[in-house]
Amino acid sequence: MIKFQYNKTSLNDMGKQLKVRQNALPTLKNKESALRLEVRKAKAKAEELLRDLDASLKRYDYLASLWNEFEPGLISVTGVDLETVKVAGVKTPGLKEIHYEIHDFNAFAKPAWYADGVAILKELSRLGIESEIYKEKSRVLDFQRKKTTQKVNLYEKVQIPGYMEAIRKIKRFMEDEENLSKASSKIVKNRHEAEEEEQI
Repeated sequence: MIKFQYNKTSLNDMGKQLKVRQNALPTLKNKESALRLEVRKAKAKAEELLRDLDASLKRYDYLASLWNEFEPGLISVTGVDLETVKVAGVKTPGLKEIHYEIHDFNAFAKPAWYADGVAILKELSRLGIESEIYKEKSRVLDFQRKKTTQKVNLYEKVQIPGYMEAIRKIKRFMEDEENLSKASSKIVKNRHEAEEEEQI
């Protein structure tokens, strides 16, 4: 509910508030559609990375029996560096670097494919981590999109019509007041003229 008073100051105030919202609305609508598009892109990228991960796992199926020979603790992820990437004015996470710890192994004593195994695990972990980051990116963007949609709806369906209605009411009140004032001064003038005529 928009609070206002029936005077010129309030009328100017309502006019300013209305203009601010009318000017902001197109920008908000553009932001909303940009965010909607970016949410779709981030979701699609997360799904694409998961498909790549799945395809990579299938591609390395032939190594399944060899993985039994692989030392479980040979490679581990020790950290993930994220960066902030602005998308449609929203801060989202982006992958900067993945840190691995690779324990020393004797290349002569271990099978020849060990080095390839390390590279394969690095690639698989990168795909998994990156898909998670894109999921988070899409969640952050979708949250902001919902907030922007709420603001668009608030401006479009509640505030702009509310301010327009308030302005209309104030103007009507001020016109009525002016008409009453004119009418009463006319009555006073007529009465004054009548009194003057009686005195003649």
